Formats: sequence, C-alpha cells, structure tokens
Amino acid sequence: MNYENEKQVKDTLNMIERRSFLKQSMLGMGGAALAGLIGPQAFAHNLIRNSLTPKAKRVIMIFLAGGLSQFETFDEKPLLNKRRGEQIPESVRKGGVTSAITERQGNLAVVGSPFKFEKRGESGMNISELFPHIAKHADDLTLIRTLQTDHVLHEAAVTTVFTGTPLLGRPSWGAWVAYALGSANKNLPEFTVLLSNGERLSPLHPRLWHSGFLPGRYQGVRLRGGKDPVLFVNNPPGVDKESRARVLESIAAINKIEAEETHDPRILTRMRAYELAGRMQSSVPELADLSKESKKTLENYGAAPGKTTFANNCLLARRLAERDVRFIQVCDGGWDHHRNLPRVLPRKTKQIDQPIGALLTDLKERGLLDDTIVMVMGEFGRASVCEGGLTYDRYGRDHNGRIGSCLVTGGGFKGGLTYGTTDDWGWDVAENPVHINALQGTVLHQLGLDYQKLVTRHQGRDFRLTDVKGCVVKELLA
Repeated sequence: MNYENEKQVKDTLNMIERRSFLKQSMLGMGGAALAGLIGPQAFAHNLIRNSLTPKAKRVIMIFLAGGLSQFETFDEKPLLNKRRGEQIPESVRKGGVTSAITERQGNLAVVGSPFKFEKRGESGMNISELFPHIAKHADDLTLIRTLQTDHVLHEAAVTTVFTGTPLLGRPSWGAWVAYALGSANKNLPEFTVLLSNGERLSPLHPRLWHSGFLPGRYQGVRLRGGKDPVLFVNNPPGVDKESRARVLESIAAINKIEAEETHDPRILTRMRAYELAGRMQSSVPELADLSKESKKTLENYGAAPGKTTFANNCLLARRLAERDVRFIQVCDGGWDHHRNLPRVLPRKTKQIDQPIGALLTDLKERGLLDDTIVMVMGEFGRASVCEGGLTYDRYGRDHNGRIGSCLVTGGGFKGGLTYGTTDDWGWDVAENPVHINALQGTVLHQLGLDYQKLVTRHQGRDFRLTDVKGCVVKELLA
C-alpha cells in the first residue's frame, strides 16, 4: 500500500488485528506478489527439494475404502486352505488380536481363499484370478504385501493413510503434494477427487482431501459426473456470461480492498478460488466430456459418458494426468467385507479390474506411466481368521492393520517386484514391513521432495505429511 504520511500509516496499522499483522509481516502481500513473479513451482513455504531429479510429476491414488482382502487377491496362503476351520495357534498369535468384533465371537478359525492364483508375467508375480486385466501388467507393478497402518478401526486407519496420522485436522496427502509442487495447469486445480459408490456403501468425508492448516487453495476439488462436474462453477440459470463477469469483477475489487486492509491470507485464497473458477468454466466441461473419447477407449474402460462410475473415473483420471494435474484421488466404496466375502468380492473386483487395467495400458501407450505414480490400496488388510459362519461360499474377514497389500507402478518404482513377506498363517509380517508413512515418504522422494523437509509451521510446531515417522524404501525403486 502507498501511504502519504506517518499519521495514515498509524491509522491503517490500528485497523489490522495484531495477530494477523505479526503473521503476515514476513510474507504479506509482497510475498504473494513474489510468488506470482517467480512462479508457483518455485514458491512453497519452507520447502527444500532433493538434489535428485524428480522421477515423477504426478500421482493417481486409487483408494478402495473399507479394506481389500489380500488373501483372495495378492497374498496366497495355501496353509489356510489346508488347515481350514482350525483355530489359529497361540504360538502364531502371541496374544495378539484383530479387533473386538472377532474376539467376541470366541472362534478364531482360519479360512483360505476359494479363488485360484497364477504366476503372471516374466516376473512370476502371484495374482488372483479375480484380477485378469491388472495381472497383464505384472511386470510393471510393484506389489507390496506388508503395508501397515497400525490401526484396525476405519476412522483411524483411513485418516492415517490420507494425512499420515490418526489425529484429525492435518493436511491430506494430495494437499501436501499440491502445496509443494504448485500448478502445472493454470486452468485446473492441482488436486482433484473422484468418488464412486461412496455415498451408499462407504461414506468418505471431505476431510480426506482437505488442506488442513495449509492454505485453502490446496484443498482437493471434487469432480462429479453429469452436467455439473464442479458445483457452482457454471453460471446459474438466467445469468448470462456478461452479467456474471460484472459480478465477479465487483467481488474481486471488494476482496482486494479487504486484503489490503487486513492482510488476511484467507482473502487471497478466496480471490484465487474465484479466478480459478472462472478459468474452469471453459476447461472443466471439455475435460469431463467423455463422449469425445473413441468407442474403443470407452469399451476398454467399460465407461459410459454421463454417469458416475469407477470406470468413468479411471478414464477421467487419465484425462487429468494428461493435463498435468498433480494429485488425482480416485476413491471407491464398498470394500468392507465382514460377511459373504466369496459372493460379494468378485462383484467388486469386476468393477475395478478392467478400468484399472485400461488405465495402466492407456498411460503406458501415451508415455505417461514413466512420470506418473499409480497406487491401488485400502486403509488396511483383512484377517486370516473367519468372521461369522464358515461355509464354502459364506465367510467374512475382520480388519487387520498389521498387513495389507498395495500395488504401485510408474514414476520410477521397480516393475515386477514383490516386496515383503507375511507368515504362513497370514497373521503378521515375516519380512520387510512397509509402514504407510514409509510409502508416503517414498512417493514424495520420487516427486523430487524431501519428506523430512517438506514442512510447515502451525501453532508453534513444524508439521509434515509423515509426522515424526517415515523413510524412503529404496528397495522399491528402479
């Protein structure tokens, strides 16, 4: 601001809340202007990058809410079929439990999988018959069989996967990546979210893509199916483009005055949101129009334009990756199988197998897989003991935070690698555990970021995605 005399300076400073002034004196409007001059990729609070060249530019995180059972999909346990119905030995349990649900039933009989496994690709990766399309990419996949989240409750485990800690209020994984790397496409958000089967089967709370105490501009933007992919971006009925432009210009002018008077960073966030929304009015409809894809592409994914399905979301994820969106979060609900697992699981795997296989094929053919990290995971694995009644086609599995399977590919991860071993009873890790904080640190590393130095100060303490844990699992990298 320009001041004509000392009295005007004092009068203006009296208008500024003391806490806001102290907070903004380091960065303030000058910092925001500097960010605009040097570019968003070069300006991130307290960010120090690795000296290594980034191997990846973006992430597609496919999250299966509820917890995918590894024993029917990626971690075959012949012993469980051989000893079906027997109580798991105390020497294996060592006093450990799964959750109170299984403990209350007073029966810890083990149960194997009715589905066949087969060695796939030159690497011989052992994958279930439930994933024939994904299995075609075995030599490009990193299969982690020992992913740990430390928690058996959905709330704590999901929050840890997305924010690095079970405590509420922290920024999500995608928000950290957006904060660190900035935008590579000024017409789209850095961080987008796509949901399927979430409202009815496994509700997913918006805090899982929230920015926490990072600036609000890094919060994930949800894209929906139908005529309005992003709510409130299109002009309301009866409002033409010119009228809307005049309203936005007036709002921008008011926001600018308020920002200059208060130095409130939330106002800057609001101004950027309006500006981005204006640009998205033209970019999002074109992005979300899947009818422009070829008939063959739609068939490959099993996609149907105009609907909100997992297949559509996978195709939309590829379109977002093409447009250099930094973090694309694809969430699918309905994976919490406490009952009737042999009947329910094949229906769910059929929904995701073809679209994920098509997405991997598409990314590879377009040269995007080299610099795109794709992850497929749930919040935890399942227990090897049976929950509920045990028959050939009816049984369930409780939660297991000690072991779960996760697929990672692209972005410099080692293809054809199966990492980590679980014990023969499927109770715990036998070799090479990978904590979720270690996976987070490794993904950040591949993006060219030091997970220990990507921090921001909040309420007197430095915070990072992995909190006080984390590492880089170099064995997973090519």
